[in-house]
Amino acid sequence: MQEATAPFASMLVAATTERSTETQLSKARVLLLLARRSLPSLIEATVAPAVIFYVCLVFIGPGVAMLAVLAWSFGALARRLVFGRRIPAILVLAILGLTVRTVLGILSGTFIYFLQPVITTLVLSAAFFGSLGFGEPIISRLASDFCPLSPEIARRPAIVRLFSGLTMLWAGVHFLTAAVTFGLLMSVPTTTFVLLKTLISLGITVSAIVVTVSWSIRTARAEDLVLASA
Repeated sequence: MQEATAPFASMLVAATTERSTETQLSKARVLLLLARRSLPSLIEATVAPAVIFYVCLVFIGPGVAMLAVLAWSFGALARRLVFGRRIPAILVLAILGLTVRTVLGILSGTFIYFLQPVITTLVLSAAFFGSLGFGEPIISRLASDFCPLSPEIARRPAIVRLFSGLTMLWAGVHFLTAAVTFGLLMSVPTTTFVLLKTLISLGITVSAIVVTVSWSIRTARAEDLVLASA
């Protein structure tokens, strides 16, 4: 576990002549560490619910499928309580949202159940775009969660341009995901929708992550930045 989380406890600093505690950025290494850190959460929050929903939908019915996914989410919360792990606020909000979504879905059908995430994703896209108009792109706020930057480095023009560009990128990713999801929702059966939506959404997200990491590392190298122990 220490190896997987080490870079995220580091700070991005200007390179110095003393390199003993500094690490050159590597795209492959960063992607590998991101995968180690994020893959379990991705499986828990995306892949497993999609598989559960699909299996229950095919063999039992949509109502049971919705309830099974909700039960899985509450199980994720219970596992954290039992093992004394920190419960992220975003997980609680997600479960509350899923509860409302499930109730509406059972009352109104699978179309409403799947339409709600489309609307949420469009709102996120608008939030990313809107943050550019306030001079503080959302990505600049999220960057410290992965690798803290000193204020002087965060103010560099190249870094400011990077944050703005990545914010636009992820606004587009959310918009594209919502558009593709809605198109599938309107054109294919529910069972096919669940499979295609999961695969396409994962493909879009993973591609965007690779672009984000590549762009960030290219900018960091151009600015002669390295990782140093915080």
